[in-house]
Amino acid sequence: MAGLQVPNSASGQGPGGRRRSWAELLAGRLKRQKCNPERAQKLKDSAVRLLRSHQDLTALLLEVEGPPCKKLSLSKLIDCDSSEIYANHSSSFIGSTLQDQASRLGVPVGVLSAGMVASSVGQVCTAAAETSHPVLLTVEQRKKLSSLLEFAQYLLAHSMFSRLSFCQELWKIQNSLLLEVVWHLHVQGIVSLEELLESHPDMHAVGAWLFRNLCCLCEQIEASCQHADVARAMLSDFVQMFVLRGFQKNSDLRRTVEPEKMPQVAVDVLQRMLIFALDALAAGVQEESSTHKTVRCWFGVFSGHMLGSVISTDSPKRFFSHTLTQILTHSPLLKASDAVQMQREWSFARTHPLLTALYRRLFVMLSPEELVGHLQEVLETQEVHWQRVLSLVSALVVCFPEAQQLLGDWVARLMAQAFESCQLDSMVTAFLVVRQAALEGPSAFQSYADWFKASFGSTRGYHGCSKKALVFLFTFLSDLVPFESPRYLQVHILHPPLVPSKYRSLLTDYISLAKTRLADLKVSIESMGLYEDLSSAGDITEPHSQALQDVEKAIMVFEHTGKIPVTVMEASIFRRPYYVSHFLPALLTPRVLPKVPDSRVAFIESLKRADKIPPSLYSTYCQACSAAEEKPGDAALGVRAEPSSAEEPLEQLTAALVELRSSMTDPSQSDVISAQVAVISERLRAALGHNEDDSSAEISKIQLSINAPRLEPREYTAVDLLLTSFCQNLMAASSVAPPERQGPWATLFMRTMCGCVLPAVLTRLCQLLHHQGPSLSAPHVLGLAALAVHLGESRSALPEVDVGPSAPDAGLPVPALFDSLLTCRTRDSLLFCLKFCTAAISYSLCKFSSQSRDILHSCLSPGLIKKFQFLVFRLFSEARQPLSQEDAASLSWRPLYLPSADWQRAALSLWTHRTFRELLKEEDVHLTYQDWLHLELEIQPEADALSDTERQDFHQWAIYEHFLPKSSASGGCDGDLEAACTVLVNALMDFHHSSRSYDHSENSNLVFGGRTGNEDIISRLQEMVADLELQQDPSVPLGHTPSQGHFLFGIFCRRLQALTSGWNVAARLQRQRELLMYKRILLRLPSSVLCGSSFQAEQPITARCEQFFHLVNSEMRNFCSHGGALTQDITAHFFRGLLNACLRSRDPSLTVDFILAKCQTKCPLILTSALLWWPSLEPVLLCQWRRHCQSPLPRELQKLQGGRQFASDFLSPDAASPAPNPAWLSAAALHFAIQQVREENIRKQLTKLDCEREELLVFLFFFSLMGLLSSHLTSNSATDPSKALDVCAAVLECLEKRKISWLALFQLTESDRLGRLLLRVAPDQHTRLLPFTFYSLLSCFHDDAAIREEAFLHVAVDMYLRLVQLFVAGDTSTVSPPAGRSLELQGQGNPVELITKARLFLLQLIPRCPKKSFSHIAEVTSRHPPWATWGTREITAAWATCPPGWQCEATVSARAPSLWSEAQWTAWAEDLLLSHSCWLIVGTATQR
Repeated sequence: MAGLQVPNSASGQGPGGRRRSWAELLAGRLKRQKCNPERAQKLKDSAVRLLRSHQDLTALLLEVEGPPCKKLSLSKLIDCDSSEIYANHSSSFIGSTLQDQASRLGVPVGVLSAGMVASSVGQVCTAAAETSHPVLLTVEQRKKLSSLLEFAQYLLAHSMFSRLSFCQELWKIQNSLLLEVVWHLHVQGIVSLEELLESHPDMHAVGAWLFRNLCCLCEQIEASCQHADVARAMLSDFVQMFVLRGFQKNSDLRRTVEPEKMPQVAVDVLQRMLIFALDALAAGVQEESSTHKTVRCWFGVFSGHMLGSVISTDSPKRFFSHTLTQILTHSPLLKASDAVQMQREWSFARTHPLLTALYRRLFVMLSPEELVGHLQEVLETQEVHWQRVLSLVSALVVCFPEAQQLLGDWVARLMAQAFESCQLDSMVTAFLVVRQAALEGPSAFQSYADWFKASFGSTRGYHGCSKKALVFLFTFLSDLVPFESPRYLQVHILHPPLVPSKYRSLLTDYISLAKTRLADLKVSIESMGLYEDLSSAGDITEPHSQALQDVEKAIMVFEHTGKIPVTVMEASIFRRPYYVSHFLPALLTPRVLPKVPDSRVAFIESLKRADKIPPSLYSTYCQACSAAEEKPGDAALGVRAEPSSAEEPLEQLTAALVELRSSMTDPSQSDVISAQVAVISERLRAALGHNEDDSSAEISKIQLSINAPRLEPREYTAVDLLLTSFCQNLMAASSVAPPERQGPWATLFMRTMCGCVLPAVLTRLCQLLHHQGPSLSAPHVLGLAALAVHLGESRSALPEVDVGPSAPDAGLPVPALFDSLLTCRTRDSLLFCLKFCTAAISYSLCKFSSQSRDILHSCLSPGLIKKFQFLVFRLFSEARQPLSQEDAASLSWRPLYLPSADWQRAALSLWTHRTFRELLKEEDVHLTYQDWLHLELEIQPEADALSDTERQDFHQWAIYEHFLPKSSASGGCDGDLEAACTVLVNALMDFHHSSRSYDHSENSNLVFGGRTGNEDIISRLQEMVADLELQQDPSVPLGHTPSQGHFLFGIFCRRLQALTSGWNVAARLQRQRELLMYKRILLRLPSSVLCGSSFQAEQPITARCEQFFHLVNSEMRNFCSHGGALTQDITAHFFRGLLNACLRSRDPSLTVDFILAKCQTKCPLILTSALLWWPSLEPVLLCQWRRHCQSPLPRELQKLQGGRQFASDFLSPDAASPAPNPAWLSAAALHFAIQQVREENIRKQLTKLDCEREELLVFLFFFSLMGLLSSHLTSNSATDPSKALDVCAAVLECLEKRKISWLALFQLTESDRLGRLLLRVAPDQHTRLLPFTFYSLLSCFHDDAAIREEAFLHVAVDMYLRLVQLFVAGDTSTVSPPAGRSLELQGQGNPVELITKARLFLLQLIPRCPKKSFSHIAEVTSRHPPWATWGTREITAAWATCPPGWQCEATVSARAPSLWSEAQWTAWAEDLLLSHSCWLIVGTATQR
């Protein structure tokens, strides 16, 4: 049949030779055959058999599907761009193809598909990685893997995938297998991690592989990689699986049957990671190194969120216990002797933070009992790493208060075991544990000295049972001697074990050995203080320093107990050498004894009464103290009552108080309380030595020093008894009845204290509340708060309290006193204030719940209620939300007096209480915006209870959400942001000037009160001003309409008007401090505040510019300028704002020119300031201008530039360019440049002045005079007075040489053009001191100046009279030369000598003056009191002082003045000047 030809076949030719297509042949066949379903099925089966026998998978897929991939390879398949593989490739067809190929190859289809998927996984993993040892997939790799896993899931679902074969194939590519791939396989159910690990032939190798990958994973997590969330999920899943499978309940790694691999691998990996971390810490891992990051991340897996769902099982607890064992036992290299020497370095504070963090995480899962038990078990059964064991002990006592008792019990058992069977290990462990726990301080564990005394200092000690125990103890202590630190040896010597006399040799041998060791260490036994600190960094302090510390500590204990400390009593007996040689000399340091005996005096007297001070030493001390006083010793010594006489009344008072307390809890005794209170009052007077008549004298006002309250010892003891009793009584009464049903006992008790001891009670309350408040316990807080309420109840019967200058008013009512005593500055004081306010308000609401609200107002000061509102708002964010009717809570006093009082819950319960909410509706208890600011400004941020972010959020809420929208009637701002800014600025200024602000230095840079808390408030001011800027119309400058200017200048103006005016020092300093604060506030705000945000054509000079010019001319010129210029900061701030505003106008250059031209007449000080700071100002202005304009600087700025250039050229060796206009600007620039030239070059440089214009020289002379005054007035002036005087002399010489008049500079007024200009440049103080400069230049005046200048005499007399006025007013002292100046300069600057020279100069000048020189003398005399106010009587008296014959001669003009001799003129002028009778000059000149 092969050779048989079929006609018209597809391979043959039809009629005409044309080949027919396969489709035509089929079409023709279909036409001839009828459709038969059975035949169609047979045809399909035949086709499938044909394909199977000749299949080529690659060609088949290309022919049928036509995908972009060229062959059937899953790696190529998943590389296709299509996001869904099965959109273009039929899963069923691929599965069918795999089945056919497996059938043809004779292998199971699952094995074939597993191999193909594993190969594709390997290709995904071998793609380019971002790190040297990657564990995470890239985005592209993750996309490919996702497609591959979807296909694998299809195979699994159709039972065409072998997990075992797949695992085996994966391990063949282990080196390239990524950990994330394993995680995805596990998470998506392709193959679990357990199956994968069980299939590996080498358990050790797979553990090492997992360890390496986990380390890399931890490192990448800490490095904040791109896919950190995936990495954390991976780590969490792996850890959970390892913990769950490695520490499951039935897991027993020691069983004999073949164990499962998974638990072993899990434990192995976890152990490898822990050992790696411990070894890294032991090697001293560097901070932020890769190893450090890995360790930090791994220790984080011990937190609850990492363990996830397995936390509810028992596996984590077993895992933590196992981990703790590994920590304690890994690498036990150190011996016990090493631990004895080094354990001081293993305290909690010195342990590596990562290790302490791990301990704390372990403590979350394990209880203190379990931890101590586990520690005991490990120490008994295994070798341990002593450093980690002892650091764990430190962590235990620091983190668990109950650990002290647990460790104490364990140590007691160890000691009992040790002495029972002489177990050295138990002994070593006990000593190490005790010493380690003691290192953490007395709050965590008792001191080692106390433990050693308690263990061996009595017959009940562990060593007292037998000689064998004694020998064991001293053998052990002797063996420790070579390794002991000096502190422990001193403890053993100073507190030796109690030993029977027959075994005394054992103790003496040990003490000898210990002293020898101390001698080798060069440590004296006497250096051991009474209050040793074994946890201190240094081992031994100097004996003298230690003695001083012991004295202070002993006095402190004596103040609290009123008794000689036990330690001091023991030292006086058992440590006599140290006590006599060091302690007593430190205590008995001679001093001037206070009039009111203080604690040191009382302590010394107590020691003397106890015969603990040798009489000779005490006598020497008294003599030395007497010698230190100015008055004789007998007068200094007062009559003192014998202290023993007061002891019995105090005991009786104590007994009466105890009896009253017992009646508090017995309802049947309520009727006798008043009688018991009367007994207490009587015994109180007896204890204080008061007569019954003493209480009749009423006290009008109580003087109280808040900063240093003091009490006499007797009053101190009595008042403490009363206050303690009141607190105890309140607790006892509250245990049986609420406050409203406790009866009148508290009121009666308070009245007893309001008698003769009220000042002492208030003083002690000041000590407790103001100075020791945070240390008070809850019963003390409750008792003192209730006492404050009852004192307020009787406010009308109590005198006012004067607390000194820190109080706003002269006297305070007693309830307001408590408001002053409670401060809100630090976290501790905030919390204490909250407790006290909560207790006081709650008690008053409970006590007087059925009475009128007026009682509440009398009991509580508004300030206390306001502080409570402030604290609740500040500390509890939930209180900032509006309250609904359902939120109203009931108030219960009962929880407050319990030891575990929850103050936060109590405060919030009070906050929502209905009665309290109604009380807050009263106007006088509203917390206003101003109140809030004053309280907030007192906060010290470095010790605040809020973080910086929390404080900022609180400020934002308080200002914008609470006070700003609140009505002004309720203490808010009515939504007016400008009003809020006004109150804030005033509060800042008030706080800065108040006594609460303790640093007013000029260089504080707006750190009000020396604290940075105000920086936050200033930031809020900046934000509010910026908001105001945005609220304005763009055409209207910031701060209302153009006619009104900025509101800040209004604030400044009002505050300045309220200040005292005048030239006295106090007024000037107060005004200067106020202006400095204004300047600092302005500098912190946008520069647009100074000159506006834009300039308009219709109003080129804004109201804000006018306001700033006025502030400069009227205030800053006098108090914030030096040498004719403002400071650099405010100058630069103005010019930056000027350019910003002008650049927004239509013609910036023209606007700048116009404004600066106006400055020449309105505020020339701005321009002179710019000249002084031009070198630093010019680059800023150039950059700012060129950023917006390509044109050159405006003409007026070029003038400033030209003025500085002229000054620079003038002082250069080259020829100087002509001075630009205006002349006064050029003169100012030259003056500032001259100040920077060295003194020896001045004369040479100033010779060029002969060529300058006259106007320039006059202005330069004026600025030189101002420089001379500044050199005298400013202590840190850059110019020496001698140099400044030389400059003035050189300029004056040039003026005289060119015959240029300069006298007008000393007669400046606002009416002339020159005066209007120069008087706005120079401070008023400088112009007032011009007479000083005039007569300082006497030696420079030209001889014929008086004759040539008609006005010279007029000016000279005017300057002399002004100089005398300055001298009388004391103003010339400001220009007196400081000590150390040359004698020549001192003679020049001494005011008395200057006046004398001036008088002599006038005496010589007057006879030489021509007649026309006297024409203006009347004007001079009329301007100077007292002559301007003289009447006829005074003139007559003055006239009578003339020499005989002068009056008639002058009156009738019998003798012409030209005929007077020089002697006559001199005598007349001297008499005139000495008697200040200027009217003689007037009369004589008139007659002439």
